Amino acid sequence: MTAAKISRYPVPDINDLPDDIKTRILAVQEKAGFLPNVFLVMVHRPDEFRAFFAYHDALMEKESGLSKAEREMIIVATSNDNGCLYCVVAHGAVLRIRARNALIADQVAVNYRKADITPKQKAMLDFAMQVSNDAQSIRDEDFETLRGHGFSDEDIWDIAGITAFFGLSNRMANFTSMRPNDEFYAMGRGPS
Repeated sequence: MTAAKISRYPVPDINDLPDDIKTRILAVQEKAGFLPNVFLVMVHRPDEFRAFFAYHDALMEKESGLSKAEREMIIVATSNDNGCLYCVVAHGAVLRIRARNALIADQVAVNYRKADITPKQKAMLDFAMQVSNDAQSIRDEDFETLRGHGFSDEDIWDIAGITAFFGLSNRMANFTSMRPNDEFYAMGRGPS
């Protein structure tokens, strides 16, 4: 791992954290084999850390009409549009694993309209970009387009919620100059 600074803000020692946060961080580290920098950066403010990850989990860990790979596609496409290196790299790694496709994250990040994804997924990402860039222009016709691709109104809410939440995440990652972990770059690209 690189010794480069991971944030503009101080990164606390894990042993100095409140027990609930320390337990969560250590569990993530054990599961992933490393500790994603987002945990170390966001813990600068413990109450906001708790709220951030509670909302993250509510969006990303629940049952949904969107697959886990589709949720990651939303994050990768909108994070690229928002210029968030951390989220493109980190969630690109997760997308490669969840989609079981080493190319998909790079394609979605660079230009989802030319990616090897379904027309339904392209419609989903078109809507996510609209939520990200021009939410006030959303009309009933946009819902009809998505319904025509098989999305329910709850799925449409999920697309918007994930987009909006990661808009916050993108802005915090950029503001703090959050550095992606070196480990993310190789994940899902070849034999493990």
